[in-house]
Amino acid sequence: MKLLVRLLLLVLLTGLSATPATGQFRKPRPKPAPVAESPLSIEITRLLAEAQTLQAQYKESEALAKYELVLAKAPATYEALWRAAVLSVHIGARYTDETRKIAYFSAARLYASRALVVRPEGAESNYAEALALANQATLLTARARLLAYREMKPYVFKAVAQRPDFADAWQLLGRWHFRVDHYNLPERLYSRLFLGGTPSGASSNAAIEALTKAHELQPQRIQFAYDLARIHLTEKHRTRAIAALQDAVEIMPVTAEELEISRRCRKLLVQLNRKMLKQVQNHVRGLE
Repeated sequence: MKLLVRLLLLVLLTGLSATPATGQFRKPRPKPAPVAESPLSIEITRLLAEAQTLQAQYKESEALAKYELVLAKAPATYEALWRAAVLSVHIGARYTDETRKIAYFSAARLYASRALVVRPEGAESNYAEALALANQATLLTARARLLAYREMKPYVFKAVAQRPDFADAWQLLGRWHFRVDHYNLPERLYSRLFLGGTPSGASSNAAIEALTKAHELQPQRIQFAYDLARIHLTEKHRTRAIAALQDAVEIMPVTAEELEISRRCRKLLVQLNRKMLKQVQNHVRGLE
């Protein structure tokens, strides 16, 4: 509760509305002048190490509080800023209550924007900004959501360009490609009439390539394997989908979220194997 109150205060003090509005996506925000990074003192280094240890132990709320402590002492600490943004998204996404989601996602956007001021070309800061935009988009009106996908494009592309080994950025890029390539008819019409067209360059093939890259970089991340399997299914690549699901079910889940994804993968794999078996049986009968 204390953490949520701090996040709400952070949003209010920076002048952002707690309710998502289309206005925040209408015009590109002017780029502020870069800010010199805070020097890493012995104390700051210790706090960052403690935060990363908590994060590795899946104690994300405690890790976020530790990063906030770092920022209270050294506001321009890049590592704390971009990691606080990502953690705010992860924590906010777990809530079903929209008010809490808004608070965390808005805070994530603030942390990411500050990280961009410190390192405009940083892979992590650009990834954090794109991630915050993508999650804010889930709470916005249709128009603002389309604007958010358009706005996040340069950030996610820059993240993978600056750091090709960044698996999370490749996953987000794959999701962006897939979502934009699968705009429904009203979304495409609206984008064409009022937004100058859909964001260029999006394709399902590019989505598969990006998600495959993420899966190759971190084969133990079950979410990457699951995302890859789902897009293969959408594109009717059943054999490839089964292969990705088989990779997924071999991964030992650690968190409750991973356990749920593992359950979905197993269920989907059983369904696909049954369909494959039925097709083989029908083919054999046809040869008799």
